[in-house]
Amino acid sequence: MSDTADYRALFLAGAPMMDTRAPVEFAHGSFPNTVNLPLMTDDERALVGTCYKQQGQEAAIDLGHSLVHGAVKSERVEAWLDFARRNPDGYLFCFRGGLRSQICQQWMREAGCDYPRIHGGYKAMRRFLIDTLETQGSERRFILLAGHTGAAKTALLARVPNSLDLEGMAHHRGSAFGKRPGGQPAQIGFENSIAAGLLQQAERFPAQATVLEDESRLIGKLALPQNLREAMARAPLVLLQSTLAQRVEHTFENYILAALHERREHYGQEQGFTQFADYLRQSLANIQRRLGGARYQALDAQLMEALVAHERGDPDAHRGWIEALLVDYYDPMYSYQMDKKRDQVVFAGDADAVYQYLTEET
Repeated sequence: MSDTADYRALFLAGAPMMDTRAPVEFAHGSFPNTVNLPLMTDDERALVGTCYKQQGQEAAIDLGHSLVHGAVKSERVEAWLDFARRNPDGYLFCFRGGLRSQICQQWMREAGCDYPRIHGGYKAMRRFLIDTLETQGSERRFILLAGHTGAAKTALLARVPNSLDLEGMAHHRGSAFGKRPGGQPAQIGFENSIAAGLLQQAERFPAQATVLEDESRLIGKLALPQNLREAMARAPLVLLQSTLAQRVEHTFENYILAALHERREHYGQEQGFTQFADYLRQSLANIQRRLGGARYQALDAQLMEALVAHERGDPDAHRGWIEALLVDYYDPMYSYQMDKKRDQVVFAGDADAVYQYLTEET
């Protein structure tokens, strides 16, 4: 493959990419399907940057080569080669598509691997996605899927091809109890994922609306882009209806069983349960003011009893406080929000009916 500046093709294909910027730059935001394999560490980059300002490019390049040589260089080149072997259809880039990515490309070529580079680098790709977000947010049609907390909206979305899972992109389940291990991506990375997703939707489903879950402004700590929020505010609503028993069961399976499994996978068996218990109690504490003192104390006591039983092997007691929380907290909040959106509702039904409506109407 040749070097490229065809950003549209890259994001439509979901091409794997190797980000050679320093870790601090990567943490500020990158792209879907991207791995950080830097040419320099943060400290090395800072030293080279200072040298560049004080002594010029040639001195900075010499310093960079003195910092990254021998075993250090061999180790980094081998990591790049391993990425190339696993991703033969991938590309590498740096911030502007300049010196750093050229050096990586040259060292890989010297090791026998001719791997393509993205012209313009991160800066040009980010600009392309900002423009994409503006265009798609303004021109694309959307349908929002709404429903009570626990109605399994995300599970239904997964069955609809012309949909985007914003909560999946945000790595958050979208409620006070939505925090997941590993944290959320950077705001810029979140926006980049949305833009790339909308670009793919426009390519695959040019005549169809994109289905999104009806989200608030924030998903965890991440804010939806302004123009997308404005488009969503105008979009028609489809209501997914489910019984309280179904919602309790779905919440139990996702926010208890699946949440514990995630934390044990991330932290280990014992530490995972401790982290799980802390996450539940902290999530409840975060809405203490809105619950009110007496209701919070009662729910916290129920939660503590459920955690004790769960640690002994019986998770079923969680259903009690889940039902109380849905009925006394989430349902009134949902009703208040929906009262302001009734005119936007175009369909309501159970999961099968909503799925049929979405697949036919969109």
